[in-house]
Amino acid sequence: MEFKLPVPDLGAERAGNTGTPGVWHFESGAPGRALMISALVHGNELCGAWALKELLAAGLRPRRGSLTLAFCNLEAFDRFDLARHDASRFVEEDMNRVWSAGRLEDPATADRRRAAALRPWVERADWLLDLHSMHEPGAPLLLTGLLPRNIALARRLGAPQHVIVDAGHKDGVRMRDYGRFGEAQEDACALLIECGFHGDPSSRDVARDMAARMLRESGVVDAQDLPAGWLLPEPSAQRVLEVTHAIVAPSMDVRFSQPWQGLETLEQAGSVIGWADGQPIVTPYDRCTLIMPSLRQLKPGVTVVRLARDHAA
Repeated sequence: MEFKLPVPDLGAERAGNTGTPGVWHFESGAPGRALMISALVHGNELCGAWALKELLAAGLRPRRGSLTLAFCNLEAFDRFDLARHDASRFVEEDMNRVWSAGRLEDPATADRRRAAALRPWVERADWLLDLHSMHEPGAPLLLTGLLPRNIALARRLGAPQHVIVDAGHKDGVRMRDYGRFGEAQEDACALLIECGFHGDPSSRDVARDMAARMLRESGVVDAQDLPAGWLLPEPSAQRVLEVTHAIVAPSMDVRFSQPWQGLETLEQAGSVIGWADGQPIVTPYDRCTLIMPSLRQLKPGVTVVRLARDHAA
């Protein structure tokens, strides 16, 4: 698919106003939530950077609590090449797999060092919205993790149509699950939105819409403060899907049985969706839905597709 989303000029935004490059923080002086909206955790996922750039340009400020806007992996973003856009996902290591104390305190890669610099801002947030996009074309997906409070928040936001209840990655902790965001006894909420294909201009529209919904729901701003035209029409209903299996590549010998786009629901258990090392990959139950199938980042240990079923409310 052609990459049509322009690359934002972050010449002004990368300075920040906090002493941490790329991080902007605004205090209202009134009680309220501390909301953080992050973008560019992956350097080739531009839609969130556009949303944050436009929020800053609009002069949006919190009425209650505080607002932090973070352009995260700037070094990876600086390597963006339209002809090889996947190559700027990270510098040395996926920044969205390093959010555990052991990795954050080990400065082995540029991506860990940058995450460690962002860590104080993540830790002070009560609510987090992490803006991402996808390797392949697909409908937007809101990833909640397993905690009921995040699922409830996703339902209150009312969009996008598809909400994914997922347990995260075996190869490392995402920012969305870091610290108290992943602890059952806490009340901090964090959501990750996959806004669509990296290069589709509609991904920017989804990023704007989700940022606006999170700003409004958090109470940090009032509805009339939101930039005009940012809210998209709500779907008639949301479908909440629970991931039960993550299919991880054992080697480079993985292929799909057809060019899956994602969100296909296969009616019969045992349906073949692909092969790994010559062995079939099959659906484990009836009405199994495929989530984010992609071989674009194929290497041993990478999740190539997730399998999900309807989540019991």
